[in-house]
Amino acid sequence: MRQQGFTLVELLIALALMAVLGVLSWRGLDTMVRTRDATQSRIDKVAMAQTSLSQWRADLDGMQAQPGLFNDSAIAWDGRVLRVLRRNGTPLPQGQDSGMQVVAWTVRDGHWWRWQSSPCFSRASLSQAWGMAQQWGQNPSADSRRQETRLMQAHSWQLFYFRENAWTNPLSSDGSNNLVSQKSPDGVRLLLDLEAPQPIDTGKITLDWVRPGFNPARS
Repeated sequence: MRQQGFTLVELLIALALMAVLGVLSWRGLDTMVRTRDATQSRIDKVAMAQTSLSQWRADLDGMQAQPGLFNDSAIAWDGRVLRVLRRNGTPLPQGQDSGMQVVAWTVRDGHWWRWQSSPCFSRASLSQAWGMAQQWGQNPSADSRRQETRLMQAHSWQLFYFRENAWTNPLSSDGSNNLVSQKSPDGVRLLLDLEAPQPIDTGKITLDWVRPGFNPARS
């Protein structure tokens, strides 16, 4: 009895079908990988945004002015760099004084950046750190960049201070030839323009911080 086999045409058709299925399968896998990478990138950016804003709040919550230093204010804004004098957030063992820190924030090279000084235990070291923070924001040196951290993507930013029941420009004058920024505000409004692609769905973030214990009824 003569056995029937596949003809050459049938083999070619089968090979062509297998090739088509292989291409379709590869495209499906490639789409899945791209989707996974895009989702992970979005998750990472959202996490970075949350971490950045949490640190921002922590620095403002920790503000503490020192009498006789920096016009008795714990915050200074020059239109580009925000400097904050705060209690060191890292506690030391056995209840020892953890000292004070100067932190600074700025937007540079498409990102939000944060700088922090070493713990300070004297007025002289605080004054030196205060000056270093401003220098870092304007023209960072190699040494000062070792103390900075790159945070979320950002294109530009603005700040407003809440004082006397109104949001005002921190650099505006109070009519006595003194900058309003010399007085610690009751609130700080952050307006952050995000860099594309956005870590969240909006192109801007607005975040209001209010001084702990502030009661507008008493102001």
